[in-house]
Amino acid sequence: MAHTLSPLAAAVLLLACGNALAQGTPADPSAPKALGEVTIKAAPQGDSYTPTATSTATKGSAPLRDVPQAVNVVPAQLLRDQGARSMEDALRNVPGVAMSHGDGQRDQVVIRGFTAIADQFVDGVRDDALYFRDLADIERIEVLKGPAAVLYGRGSSGGLINRITKKPQFGETSGEASVGVGSYAWRRATADLNVGISDTAAFRLNAAVEDSDSYRDQQFVKRHNFAPSLALKLTPQTDLLLQYTHARDKRLTDFGIPALNGRPVNVAAGTYYGSSNAAQDDTTTSAMQSFTATLNHRFNDDWSVRNVTRVYDYALDRYNTLSSGTTDPVTMTVGRSRAFILRDEKGVFNQTDVTWRHQLGGLKQEWLMGMELGQQKKRSESVSGGADRVSILNPSAAAPVIPAANYNADNAIPSHTTQDTAALYWQNQITLAPQWKALIGARYDVYGQETRYDRKLATLSRTDKKFSPRAGLVWQPSDTVSYYVSYSKSFQPSAEAFALSANNTAAAPEITQNKEIGVKLDLLGGKLSVTGALFNLERTNIKNTDPANPSRQINVGTQRTNGFELTASGRLPGRWDVSAGYAYLDGRTTKSLATTSSSQLPVVAVPALGKVPSLTPRNSASVWVMKDLGQGLRLGGGVSHVGERFTSLTNLVTLPAYTTFDAALQVALGEWDLDVNVKNLTNRKHYVSAHGSNDNLILPGSPRAVQVTLRTHF
Repeated sequence: MAHTLSPLAAAVLLLACGNALAQGTPADPSAPKALGEVTIKAAPQGDSYTPTATSTATKGSAPLRDVPQAVNVVPAQLLRDQGARSMEDALRNVPGVAMSHGDGQRDQVVIRGFTAIADQFVDGVRDDALYFRDLADIERIEVLKGPAAVLYGRGSSGGLINRITKKPQFGETSGEASVGVGSYAWRRATADLNVGISDTAAFRLNAAVEDSDSYRDQQFVKRHNFAPSLALKLTPQTDLLLQYTHARDKRLTDFGIPALNGRPVNVAAGTYYGSSNAAQDDTTTSAMQSFTATLNHRFNDDWSVRNVTRVYDYALDRYNTLSSGTTDPVTMTVGRSRAFILRDEKGVFNQTDVTWRHQLGGLKQEWLMGMELGQQKKRSESVSGGADRVSILNPSAAAPVIPAANYNADNAIPSHTTQDTAALYWQNQITLAPQWKALIGARYDVYGQETRYDRKLATLSRTDKKFSPRAGLVWQPSDTVSYYVSYSKSFQPSAEAFALSANNTAAAPEITQNKEIGVKLDLLGGKLSVTGALFNLERTNIKNTDPANPSRQINVGTQRTNGFELTASGRLPGRWDVSAGYAYLDGRTTKSLATTSSSQLPVVAVPALGKVPSLTPRNSASVWVMKDLGQGLRLGGGVSHVGERFTSLTNLVTLPAYTTFDAALQVALGEWDLDVNVKNLTNRKHYVSAHGSNDNLILPGSPRAVQVTLRTHF
């Protein structure tokens, strides 16, 4: 007789298993202990997937078992084994993360039911420009679940994504180069060179260039990423790291396909609904430059200071034709629109962190006291309005023309937005007893926004002052088990990453709170990490249109997600590397005055109250396994399952559930490696993402694709 295990029952079972292990497993001297100064090195061939420490959760080098919050780490070896080429590829490994196509111009995900459009960081510094990120210079990716404003400021309702870059290594000169080819004319070359100049200087260069087509008709990608870095030991106690990145990406602006009768329209995966001359009419070009200087100084074993300054410059030119209008099931046509947006953005962030380790009243403590100052200046110009209708099944047509009058409309007036950040924060990691640890902290932000326009419209501004707390308690009855409870809080200001507008300037920040309990198990002598988390995530003060005054928004909405997550990562006996995750998400809009409109004729207004958040599957899971067969041969693969999701808050269009299989083969021959990856092995038709607020912008997934990479080490 079959039995179904509910997520709550699974959580109780996992906690019970952890308790049994705590009582029945003696302390393992090889299990991970608290870490001091840590130097992260590139993962060599065959390294396992076991995460040991995280820099994201505490801005230090805390062992994951000491962190009272869910943190998922995607290591370099897993990225290589899967042939991951994008942030989307990498984040498939993280439970509770779902994909949005990001308007065909940027990395964008949904974490635990909440959009994370501006929750991208690099080495702990905000990186919220709207572009596609390359992985050539990335060592690992860390995803901190739940609100994280105590260390990172505004945003992060469901969590944040922090990319950890590759750093120069002292005392060694080595390198790696690769060339890759594959289906749909995929072509890519990379280089990673580390030069130990002396005992006090090291240089590293990571570079990549890609020129590819796609399974999507007319789609292409032309991009490069150039990232040199220099590490200097100025004194035995002082280190300086200088990093520069230049990235350029040009591709088709792809918004996907429309829906019909509550499902994605049944057309070939490559069918494109934009211009029939997309290379001329529908392209996105982004350019990103950044310079980062990181200074570390250790006064003694107890006191240290770290200062990070990051300056960046970002530009975007996006032109698009998309099927954002209504679908007509009678005439079998869909409405298209035409638009372009130009962005220019410059910013600077400076963070100063002081760490103090000491014992007070017999309690071991590690204080982090910090200050962040930042300013971002953003110019945006957007013109839209060209419209036509095309056949749903045969959409090829020239792009519609934007009327000349639309260039002078109020919504086409260029805006100039300045966003100022000033914050103080503190955090204390306390060892209360050998088996008990606590983490408490708070941050006070002053966040100012001002938007002015080139002509006619009045200047808008607002300033928010917010206190963001965090607290957690960890119980470690043995060296293999950690239980935790935690509470954290964040705020999402009006506009956040965009320009203020007349209807949202008066709206107060939205507030997100996360309550979480969990367990972390270090098994097999620390080689296998298993975690479980049960959480309640609620966002209040969500902006809704005022029924009495449609020209303004008021804070009256609430959205919550109750959920459960499981992960397992590491190395099993017999040289099996495994990474697995499962998420159960129960999301609902529990309070709202808002209505959203359907995209299929006849158009109806749908109340948001009670609806499931868009792009939030109730069940999702992934498993990836690699087996070391010896003689330089590794073989493996994985399975990914994503449950049904709604394309928008109307809940009228459903993306079907899907399961895909991937395979991998690696052959090492001396200084040469050959990697073969087969993605979507069974050629399953599926839909990977959608826009999130429009039912007619759905992105089909790739059919079967083969990727071959030849790599050499020197």
